[in-house]
Parts: sequence; structure tokens; C-alpha cells
Amino acid sequence: GYRVSLQGNFFGCNYTYITFPEYNPRNHIKLDPPLNIQSNVTASKCQIWWSVPWYLTEILQYELQYKEYSMSWEAALNKTVPSSLPQIEIEATELHRGVAYIARVRCKVSEDEDSYHSQWSEWSQTTVFQREGEPKLSENMLNNRTMQFLFIPLIFGTLLYIFWNCKISSRYVKGQKGSPALTFPHQLLSFSHSTIFTMGILR
Repeated sequence: GYRVSLQGNFFGCNYTYITFPEYNPRNHIKLDPPLNIQSNVTASKCQIWWSVPWYLTEILQYELQYKEYSMSWEAALNKTVPSSLPQIEIEATELHRGVAYIARVRCKVSEDEDSYHSQWSEWSQTTVFQREGEPKLSENMLNNRTMQFLFIPLIFGTLLYIFWNCKISSRYVKGQKGSPALTFPHQLLSFSHSTIFTMGILR
């Protein structure tokens, strides 16, 4: 180790102050922050990775901090990286759809390392990522919904048409011999045929 002292002249007298009687540089390290932080979002997770000097990879530990882009860092969430690998994954369920997030990372010598000790580095540069918005409907679901919206007005129009024809037919039959009861089953049969034909098209 080393002894660190401070010397000065005060009012014509020389003084020496022992700042650190025994100083070991290995125990007072502050690393540079990680570099080149990047991110990639998939349907199930967000992957974040960064770079550090290759000779430090096995002795470092990391802490990730992320938040919604519009929030302050005081409200950020912290994650300890579970291994010495310069990467981490965030489950998609932890992210809101359509919301932009920003993340940064810092490093220090691992607590398991006996030869060196350090404090946390400064935070790295940031990376911005966003989970996709609402999931897109499948093509079949879109087709089914489209057919439903088309089918309902078609049925309503058909019923209105039958009602109007029945009303006109009843007026016409009143002036002629015969029972108007024969007209309604004929209209109902026509409606059944048109409905079956329409359902066949929708399928």
C-alpha cells in the first residue's frame, strides 16, 4: 500500500498531514461507465446490452435503471443484472403498450472479487425503447367482424322489405276473394331462402 500525506506552509511553518496512513489503489477504483448501450424489443421481452473492456468482463457487476420516458429518474425502476454478462432482459409484461421507455446502466467491481473494490461508475448514455401498441386482429377475426356488420343491416333491410310487402299485399287481397293468410307464408318462405343464401355467402 501507500501512505498519502498533504504538506503545506501556514504562517511560515511547514505542516504535514497524513491523509491516508495506508492507501491501496485496488480498493478505491471508480470505473468508466459502460459504452454503446442498445436495446431491442420483441413480443415477449426487451433485450438491453452494452460494452465494457474485455479484460473487465468477468469481474464486473451491473445495475440497470429504466423508466417511462416522460417521468423523472427519481421514479425509475432498478434491476440488478444477475450475471457478469453485459446484458439483461425485461419481460414484456413489465412494460405498457405504446409507451416509450428510457434506460441506462452503471457498473462496479463485483462484491465477490477479493483483489479489487470499487464504487459505482457514473451512469451510461441512454437507450430508448417501446413495446408495440395494441395487438393487431387476425385476418379471420377481421373478416368475421366485417361480415357481422354487413349481415345485421342486411337482415334488418330484409325484414323491413317483408313487412312492407305484407302490408301492401294485405291491402290488395282485401279487395279480392281469397284469404290474406296465404300471402304471409309465401313471404316467410322467401325470407328463409334469402337468409340461408346469405349465411352461405358469409361462410
